[in-house]
Amino acid sequence: MTPTSARLLLTLGAVSAVAGWVLADVIDRLAGRSVPVPWTAPATLAILAIALVFWSFGMRRRLREKRVDPFVAARTAALAMAASRTGAIATGVYAGFLVWFVGQWWIEAARARGFASMAAVIAGLLVVASALWLERICRIKGDGDDDDDGTNDADSAADWVHPRVG
Repeated sequence: MTPTSARLLLTLGAVSAVAGWVLADVIDRLAGRSVPVPWTAPATLAILAIALVFWSFGMRRRLREKRVDPFVAARTAALAMAASRTGAIATGVYAGFLVWFVGQWWIEAARARGFASMAAVIAGLLVVASALWLERICRIKGDGDDDDDGTNDADSAADWVHPRVG
């Protein structure tokens, strides 16, 4: 596995922001009402970010004590990668909603939904940050080959936890 790149997350966020803005506009034109943004959306994202932070602390402690099965570490890294992408998409969608609501800020309902969207953007960024931290915790030095002393950090693909069968 290779580390999640900032370019990928920014691309996902930008495309999702455009999609969110278009979705908000289409719903407004077709349904005659603005897209609903419940406060449970930022709350759910915040709970996910908190769960990832706790998982990170636990994984870091277990890795220091050398009590982690390589399969668990690899699956945790995969989960962290998925969470960072999910957070980027959610952040982008709610950022698109926020931009759309700012255009109608004088309307009280749009302003309330704009604040909920702003909270969801912040919570989504927290999900991305905590997922990237968990992903970073799952990194190891070297790939375990006999000719690798673990000091060469140039091979980024070899820095990731991957199970060895056999």
